[in-house]
Amino acid sequence: MKKNKKNKNLWLKESEIAVGDLYFTTANQYRAVLAMKGGFLIYAPSLEGMEPLRSDSKMPFDNSPVKKCQIATFAQKEYQPFEWHGVASIKHQLNNAQLAEAIAQCNAKAAIEALLAE
Repeated sequence: MKKNKKNKNLWLKESEIAVGDLYFTTANQYRAVLAMKGGFLIYAPSLEGMEPLRSDSKMPFDNSPVKKCQIATFAQKEYQPFEWHGVASIKHQLNNAQLAEAIAQCNAKAAIEALLAE
């Protein structure tokens, strides 16, 4: 079976990834960056195949397992622009309440503390 080639044009620039950023992959998976330190980050992934979020939607990370990976690995996924709060962009910045909700939904507090303590 032939492996699909990755479209590097859809990858992120590592230097532009920040805590609180919300991204949407071409597999329709939301990803929220929860913490970063050194070359690693902690993120919350939603299920794949998600419908677009509405402005009044809760964060889509209920009971999602938090993930830790290298920033370079996170960047090398295919991302797409998405509309949220009337703005289409490749990334959207979560406010403090939304970031706290994402952290609570995937129970990421301990994982974040462990990363920041490294």
